Amino acid sequence: MVQIKHLTITHRKDLRVILRDFNCVLNNGDKAVMIGEEGDGKSTLLKWIGSPEWIDGYCEAEGERILNGARLGYLPQELSAAEGAKSICEFFAEQESFADKTPRELSRLAREFQLPADFYYDGRRMDTLSGGEKVKAQILRLLLDEPDVLLLDEPSNDIDVETLEWLERLILEWPGIVLFISHDETLIERTANMVIHLEQVRRKTECRHTVAHVPYLTYKAEREARFAKQAQQAESDRREKRLRDEKYRRIYQSVDHAQRVISRQDPGGARLLKKKMHAVKSLERRFAREDEQMTRMPEEETAIYFRLGEKDAEVPAGKTVLEYSLNRLDTPDGARTLARDIFLRVRGSEKLCITGKNGCGKTTLLRRIAEQLLKRTDIRAEYMPQNYEEMLELEMTPVDYLDRTGDQEERTRIRTYLGTLKYTADEMEHPIAELSGGQKAKILLLKMSLSGANVLILDEPTRNLSPLSGPVLRQMLRDFPGAILSVSHDRKYMAEVCGRVLRMTETGLKAIG
Repeated sequence: MVQIKHLTITHRKDLRVILRDFNCVLNNGDKAVMIGEEGDGKSTLLKWIGSPEWIDGYCEAEGERILNGARLGYLPQELSAAEGAKSICEFFAEQESFADKTPRELSRLAREFQLPADFYYDGRRMDTLSGGEKVKAQILRLLLDEPDVLLLDEPSNDIDVETLEWLERLILEWPGIVLFISHDETLIERTANMVIHLEQVRRKTECRHTVAHVPYLTYKAEREARFAKQAQQAESDRREKRLRDEKYRRIYQSVDHAQRVISRQDPGGARLLKKKMHAVKSLERRFAREDEQMTRMPEEETAIYFRLGEKDAEVPAGKTVLEYSLNRLDTPDGARTLARDIFLRVRGSEKLCITGKNGCGKTTLLRRIAEQLLKRTDIRAEYMPQNYEEMLELEMTPVDYLDRTGDQEERTRIRTYLGTLKYTADEMEHPIAELSGGQKAKILLLKMSLSGANVLILDEPTRNLSPLSGPVLRQMLRDFPGAILSVSHDRKYMAEVCGRVLRMTETGLKAIG
């Protein structure tokens, strides 16, 4: 059992409280997913649970962590540069528990991870591995210490469908505690039996958290029902308030008018009216107290709502957006051939997705296609790479990056849009380099919205957006009137947005379904 008591976490930089009086108990068998928008403190909380001193550099924390003898295994969101520079052999050999394992035990673990028995002794650098191989190597090393609790920070990022299904099995079959952060809704729906939801509401001035011991879909349905009921009650309260206030206004005006016109010859009547006015004002004070208890409209931390593309972004059905053929696709350094005999044709407002195993060349292919389409003048194409830094100017602020004219009216409009995306005034003035991955993704999406593009080229568009933002983005992309060419492992995105899904193989692109 792991217990957290009265935890409050405050950012040192801006003194913003990201978690207040948080209490939680995790027991064996709990598969708890932590959800929330970027910047809400998910990774910070996970690090604090792993080791409170890990957040000392940027946060202050007060609270109690009770492990009851549990051994923790922590998977960071990204492999550090130092770890990435090591060979696989060095990565494992430096773990003290590695030397304690017999060859039979190591071989058994490797098989469970669908890796070759000699994987531990591979000379490749860790940072050259595919996304799936990196995740497996890191979790495999964690398991050498035989932890009771797995703390996994976005293990589903950048891994293919096959590895996602392996990760699902690992979480479901783990006998101890799993606390994880993920943006993959399918993974969450299939594994989580507990939800920890962190939120920043009222323009990020108030933190809120929910701990629910129910599966994700149940939590989501109950939350929506609760919000709908609260909104209905709030609207009913406001309707009653309008009727009450109108009745009060008429009474006040009547007594006030009578006071002004009463004759001085009637002191008894004047005293009576004065008492009436006193009672009316007393009623006003009572109403003010009642208003403080009135049901609030529910405040939900929605992260995205704007439109991608206007009606004129529609591409005529017969127009060929892309006809691309390639005899051989090599790695960027030319050291290895990834695929042969690639052919791809896209017409009209088609929405296409390319999927496949990690390292098969999807991103390399999409980058080449983007280079070709961005030069075209008969279409208006925009590209969202997997690595946002390829397109963003990191030293610029979001407003400066999105501003094309320098016109004050446009800058005001950009600020308004960023406000709808829950950027604070301070964040609008921060260099893009200081923003989270999700915030960077939203800048590129907003750029696409403002550009008037009719062709979108998207590499893993949903990878940094929360499970609650994902459905909104999928709806936006589904409603986009132009063409979409994309790469993704997101199973919901492929099912809900894309009319055609192709698998990247060594012998070209193959239709799925």
